[in-house]
Amino acid sequence: MKAVVVQTYGGPEVLTLVDIPVPHTGAGQLRIRVHAAAVNPADRMFRAGDLQAILTPEVPRPLRPGMDLAGVIDEVGDDADTDLTRGDHVMAMVNPIDTSGGAYAEYVVLPAQQVARAPAGVDHVHAATLPMSGLTALRALDVVGLPPGSWVAVTGAAGAVGGYAVQLARADGLRVIADASPNDAQLVRDLGADIVVERGDDVAQRIRQALPQGVDAAVDAAVLGWQIEPAIRPDGQLAAVRRAGQPGVAPLSGRADLVVRDVWVPDYQFANDKLSHLGALAEQGRISLRVAEVFDASRATDAHHKLDAGGVRGRLVLTF
Repeated sequence: MKAVVVQTYGGPEVLTLVDIPVPHTGAGQLRIRVHAAAVNPADRMFRAGDLQAILTPEVPRPLRPGMDLAGVIDEVGDDADTDLTRGDHVMAMVNPIDTSGGAYAEYVVLPAQQVARAPAGVDHVHAATLPMSGLTALRALDVVGLPPGSWVAVTGAAGAVGGYAVQLARADGLRVIADASPNDAQLVRDLGADIVVERGDDVAQRIRQALPQGVDAAVDAAVLGWQIEPAIRPDGQLAAVRRAGQPGVAPLSGRADLVVRDVWVPDYQFANDKLSHLGALAEQGRISLRVAEVFDASRATDAHHKLDAGGVRGRLVLTF
């Protein structure tokens, strides 16, 4: 089968399309003929070697990035606890440091609990944009657990995780203040933000000007760290979508009256009920599946160059 792999760490040019053996299901597993795999910032970290310290000998070699896939079930293992069958259109969040390897391949074998039915009427390319980013945003809102009517700030609201956070917050009855560049302000309003402020180093001050009492929580999809903290009221919450100390993550101040909630999306890796919930919201039009550009898998290097350049609105997607 065709797969995009990393045989040496580095920039986008290290991504190579190769032929590797087709995997087969074991007990409790499903094999998916992958038609689309989204490109995520985490794939860049994997490609660059930032995750090398946590790779185990069980991770398939050559290493394969990719955290999102959509495709069709073509093999069902014995004792798979699922109502999914061969021919069903599905989606899944994949952890490339697991024995499954990453999503950049024609076939991926996963535990049944990791796989959910794709939204009805949605093509593979759009379905592939939902799992990892959608589950990250959902986990962020779940860990802060705000009651309806609360105010939540979302940073990076024009991006994939931030955009889902805005829409999911509105679906939960929350009020949303979000940041955006002038070029993205209308996009973020269309996603459902009640108030949009200009992004930048002083975004917390602009949020406080709009809401002097401060917000009840912030979903920090832009990983601003300490810069967003002043926007949060005393005893409010900060949902940190990437952990302090990771590359590119701003530190926190250690503020005593702030509750910091780590958002660890692998907590939802086997929660296909959560992924099914996201699929239902997509079917209802309550969250949007945004595709920026589609690349054949042979052009994975081009897709990663575009990712590294920044400013992408929606997901880049590889097709197999």
